[in-house]
Amino acid sequence: MKRKLPLAICFLMGIVMIVQFFIPHPVSLEFGSVIYRWVIVLTAFALVLAIGNLIRHHTYKISKRKEDWPYSIVTLAGMTGMAAIGLVWGVDPESLYQKIYLNVMAPLGATMFALLAYYMASAAYRAFRARSLEATLLLVSAFIVMIGFMPFGQYIHPRFPAFAEWVMQVPNMASQRGILLGVAFGSIATALKIILGIERSWLGGKE
Repeated sequence: MKRKLPLAICFLMGIVMIVQFFIPHPVSLEFGSVIYRWVIVLTAFALVLAIGNLIRHHTYKISKRKEDWPYSIVTLAGMTGMAAIGLVWGVDPESLYQKIYLNVMAPLGATMFALLAYYMASAAYRAFRARSLEATLLLVSAFIVMIGFMPFGQYIHPRFPAFAEWVMQVPNMASQRGILLGVAFGSIATALKIILGIERSWLGGKE
């Protein structure tokens, strides 16, 4: 019963929401609006559970002195401090909360993305080595786009930037749409497996 009831609810709500999406009747639209409000409420409860799980996890690491446990102290202190500051002084544009975010979090985020550039350059070097036809095409197209969007690309040939734009808008866009279609079909298949009870990992535990 512990598994049959959640599976039945999942199946019923999945079918109802599919029907609601394809039948834009006022009753179904109102029902969908109510369900979306319930989703917001459930998301709030899920956030509370996530915060509790985060606190429990890092508290356990600190108590057992596990690897990198000082970082857990920083995580808990930062989370508690920012929550307290936001609740006491608010989150207005001129508040202390926003000043800490703009002067601490934003530079840290920029630093992380700057470090990622080196990893991306290393990955590009490994991927662009022309060991096969596909790698060669990748290398040539990347070279065309990179040079075409640089200021001196037009000095190579007046139409070189336009050709680089065509590569981005036609072959690149076609491949992106193919990937998106594959992702969409995969999402539909996964959703149907969950609704029909074939995929049950979301219930937790073991079969």
